[in-house]
Amino acid sequence: MTPLNILVLHRDPAQREALVSMLRRANHQVFEAESPANAAVQLGGSVDALLLDLRLPGLDIDDLRQALSSDKPTEPDSLDAAERRHLALVLRHTAGNKRRAALILGISRSTLLNKVRKYQLEDR
Repeated sequence: MTPLNILVLHRDPAQREALVSMLRRANHQVFEAESPANAAVQLGGSVDALLLDLRLPGLDIDDLRQALSSDKPTEPDSLDAAERRHLALVLRHTAGNKRRAALILGISRSTLLNKVRKYQLEDR
């Protein structure tokens, strides 16, 4: 399974550290912060998932979105890079179940297996 870039925003340092520790043991890349402003400095917008304490003092979802978004437009990915990323996302969603992933993608299982090999998405 492909590791995720996860941002943990939590006001309680002990709970934040427990979450971070658990996610790192699962081999994810984890960033932690007490505020959206701190998160923006650390990440530069590269996040797959967000664990958010909704009781953060002064939390403003629009400010958070702005802090996590890039100011400069990014160059589009190649078709291969976009396909690889989407396949990895679907495989993550199906917990590696290739039959179910093929159904979601609307392709045969053998086509999916060929793409998994092509993009080196095999379970490790």
